Amino acid sequence: MGDLRRYFGIGLPPGGMPFTGSRFEYLAGGGDRPEIADRVTAEDLVAVGTLSVTVPASVALDILEGRLGTRLSGLLQAIPRDIDMVDADALVVADGSPADQAWHLLRDQPDVGWVIAGKLLARKRPRLVPDYDRVVRCAVGRPPSFWLALHAALREDDAALHRQLLKLRQVAGVPKTVSALRVCDAAVWMNHRAVGHACP
Repeated sequence: MGDLRRYFGIGLPPGGMPFTGSRFEYLAGGGDRPEIADRVTAEDLVAVGTLSVTVPASVALDILEGRLGTRLSGLLQAIPRDIDMVDADALVVADGSPADQAWHLLRDQPDVGWVIAGKLLARKRPRLVPDYDRVVRCAVGRPPSFWLALHAALREDDAALHRQLLKLRQVAGVPKTVSALRVCDAAVWMNHRAVGHACP
């Protein structure tokens, strides 16, 4: 709980600073608000930067003004924005789904890769798509599909893990606007980073 409070800047002493990633999900009102949910904006690109990664300028411009943005928007329109991963059918995050296609489209852009692709999608669908990066991968391993593995874990035992994440959010005093997936990511990231694991 202490790690989560530190991450989101809850109860910090005067002058204390939360992690910049604490603003990722809801910077400028969030990437999934209705008016911009199906297109990537400059605000989304700044939000991704709070997680210490940068979308290459050429790719960012193509997203904002070019064909890549049009293709990505078409896929985003097919990805539900108002559902938690725990409540979604597995097909929504399965291989070949619009979410998976959007991830591959982004991943395959020059100098983007799987980490940045995942963060962009997590910004656009924070309740549905987790932020899976090298630190989290180091902590939880490399299942064939992290999305499907997490989906199954969240639904197991009558959604016990999902309920535990919501309880942790409440006890830590994290705002309800922060998704269960973001609570999970921040908790795993902070814990694994704190114990000093070297993550390739």
